[in-house]
Formats: sequence, structure tokens, C-alpha cells
Amino acid sequence: MELHDVWFVLIAVLWTGYFFLEGFDFGVGVLTKLLARDRTEKRVLINTIGPVWDGNEVWLLTAGGATFAAFPEWYATLFSGFYLPLLIILVCLIVRGVAFEYRAKRPEENWQRNWETAIFWTSLIPAFLWGVAFGNIVHGVKIDRNFEYVGGFWDLLNPYALLGGLVTLTLFTFHGTVFTALKTVGEIRKRARKLATRVGLVTAALALIFLLWTQVDSGDAKSLVALVVAVAALVAALVANQAGREGWSFALSGVTIVAAVAMLFLTLFPNVMPSSLNADWSLTVTNASSSPYTLKIMTWCAGIATPVVLLYQGWTYWVFRKRIGTQHIAEAAH
Repeated sequence: MELHDVWFVLIAVLWTGYFFLEGFDFGVGVLTKLLARDRTEKRVLINTIGPVWDGNEVWLLTAGGATFAAFPEWYATLFSGFYLPLLIILVCLIVRGVAFEYRAKRPEENWQRNWETAIFWTSLIPAFLWGVAFGNIVHGVKIDRNFEYVGGFWDLLNPYALLGGLVTLTLFTFHGTVFTALKTVGEIRKRARKLATRVGLVTAALALIFLLWTQVDSGDAKSLVALVVAVAALVAALVANQAGREGWSFALSGVTIVAAVAMLFLTLFPNVMPSSLNADWSLTVTNASSSPYTLKIMTWCAGIATPVVLLYQGWTYWVFRKRIGTQHIAEAAH
């Protein structure tokens, strides 16, 4: 296997890790409107992801940086062609981080309510737009012979990509709902389990249509295996949730995300960004990659740094592993 193939796999792993981790905290952000009944319950939801949300975003930074260094042509075409949706995502992530930090800085109810609303929208919008972006990457966009995107913003809002956005939004919300059931106690835990069933059924229907469309459009035997795993894991997650096994449900919803993302990258390879105008103008792991020397240096750096990142992030989750409820929220905090 060539180094550019290795780095394609590594970038796929980074995006998978990002969607697995950031997926549930996007979902929790959406739940601040769908599940929480009062200010105290919103605080419980925010506290479940408070210690980890910023660490989850490290995976996005690493995925973007790895794409820039390993596949500069892919990075240039992607970030210039998808400039507006990626800018919207970036602004949402900035506002979201500020909202987490600023919400409790003042006691006024309007102040806190406005930041809570910001958390909801800046969780929902990126959860949808990431699906739109990856739907376009897999389905193909208008790339010319110079490897430049020549389409417009509205070309990105095609039926396949919009369906992909709905899938990521509902899947992340389901992932966040089972995470909430896993991390909370009391009434909010019970309602999270009930909501997970409803959201999961909608997710299953949308995901099945999207993944079958992807398989028919550009799939092979490997992607079909990933599709079966994704669907089976989602069904098993729903069953585990009904049985009150929150840990298994969360793990299986994570397997669903991993398998679905794996399927997208399997259908993509060896392309990194297909051209819908002419297949010969597609960006591939070969024509979009950096030099072998650059990839070799990157491989050594990744081999040293990655275990450190995994260790400290795993330690963070271990430290903040306990369940919380409304009884753990001090009166002054809300």
C-alpha cells in the first residue's frame, strides 16, 4: 500500500472519530430544545458534554490539517468550492464554543436563554451541513480539467446531499439521545430513552434510503458489507435502548456512525473528490497527494502524536464518567 493510500485511510479514521464524538455532543445540543423541560434540565444536558466538547473538536482540526498536508489539491478544491457552507459551519462552531463559556457568566434569565438558543442552533446547523458536504463529496461535484470547482452554492443543495444532511442530523440526534440516557439519572433519563426510540425510527428510515442510494450509485461488495453493518447496528441500538441497556445502545449507535462513514469512504476510493462533469477530471489519491517525502514525515509525526492524544482524551472521559441529574445542579447555577 502506497503512503497516499495510507493517508486516505487515516483521514477517513479522523473523520469517523470526529463524527462519533462530535456527533453525540451535537445531538445533546439539539436536545436542549427537544428534551429539556426547564432551565435546570438544560444545564444537566450541557454538563454532560461540558468537559469533552472542545476535545471532540480536536478531531476536526486534525482531519482538516491532515487533508491540507497530505492532499493539498483536495483541500484547495474542497475549501474553495464549499466555501460558504464550511464558513457557516466554522461560524457555528465559534459561536457554540462562546455560548458554552459565556452562558453562566451573568445571572440574567434573558442572557442565559439567548446563549442556550445559540447552543441549539449551532449544534443543529453543523450536524445538517456536514451531511450535505459529504453527500456532495461522495456523489460528485462540478470539477473542471484544472481541478477547480465550477459550480455554485445551489448546486450543492441537490436531493442526495440534502438527504445526507437529514441523515447526519437525525443520526447525531439519536446518538446524543442515547448518550444522554447513559449519562443522566432520574426523569430526564427515562424521557431520553423514549425520545431515542422515536428519533431512532426516523433515523433508520432515512439512513436506509440514503445508504441504499449510495450503494446503487457507486457501491461495491465492501461498501455493501458496511451498509449491512450500519443498518444492523442501528436496529440493535434501538433494541438495546428499549431494554434499558444504555451503554450497549450508545456503543451500537457509534458502530452505526463508524460503518456509515466507512461506507462513504469505501465508495469514494480511489477518488477523493469525483467530478460530475468528466470522470477523468476527478481528484484521486494519486493526483491530489503531496510528495512521498512529505507523507513520510507526516507518518512519523502522526505515529508519535496520535497515541498521546488518544491517551489524554480517554483519560478525560474516564474522569467525567459518572451520571448526573438535576440534583447535582446548584441553585445558583440556574
